[in-house]
Amino acid sequence: MKVPYTFEAPIKTERLVLRLFTEADVDDVHSYQSREDVCRYLLFEPRTRDEVAERLARHATAITLAADGDYWQIAMELPGVEAAASRVIGDIYLTIKSVVNQTFEIGWSMHPDFYGHGYATEAASAILALAFEAMEGHRVVADLDPRNDASIALCKRLGMREEAHFVKDLWFRGAWADTGVYAILDTEYAAR
Repeated sequence: MKVPYTFEAPIKTERLVLRLFTEADVDDVHSYQSREDVCRYLLFEPRTRDEVAERLARHATAITLAADGDYWQIAMELPGVEAAASRVIGDIYLTIKSVVNQTFEIGWSMHPDFYGHGYATEAASAILALAFEAMEGHRVVADLDPRNDASIALCKRLGMREEAHFVKDLWFRGAWADTGVYAILDTEYAAR
C-alpha cells in the first residue's frame, strides 16, 4: 500500500468534479444532510446548518491518508452549465481501515434530486481507481444498512460482492440493526 497519499488536486470525471470541501459548500451539503430520507441509513441524524459547517471545516483539513482511521470526505460537485451554477450534490469518503491489511473503506451519500443518474457510480469508480491503482490497496469494503437497496445496487455496479450480513450487531437509532458488508479485491478490480 502506497501511503501516505495526499489528495492534492480535484479529480475530474466525465460529469463531476471530486474535490475537497470549502466553506462555500455548507448550504448545498445542508440541503441533503438535513433530510431524514437521506440520513435514514447513515450513522447520524439529520444535521443543522451549524453542524454541517463544523463537519466541512474538519473534512477540509483531512487531506492525507497515512494511518488507520485517516479519511477523505470528498465533495461531488456537478459543474454549472450555462445559467445553472455548479453545486455539491453529494459526498464520497475513503478511509484507511487497515494499513497492515492494505484495506480501505468506501461510502457515499447524495441529494435525492440526483439519484438515478449514475453520479455516485461515477464518483465511486474514480475513488476506487485511486485506492487500487495509485495507492495499491489490496481490498476495499463498504459497510452498509442491508435495507439500503440503492447502496447495494451501487456496490454491485462497482464489482463488489456481498461478504457478510451481520444480524443485530449495531445499536442504531434506539434499536438493534443489521450490517451488510460488500468488498472488492485488487485482483477482482483489475479483472473488471
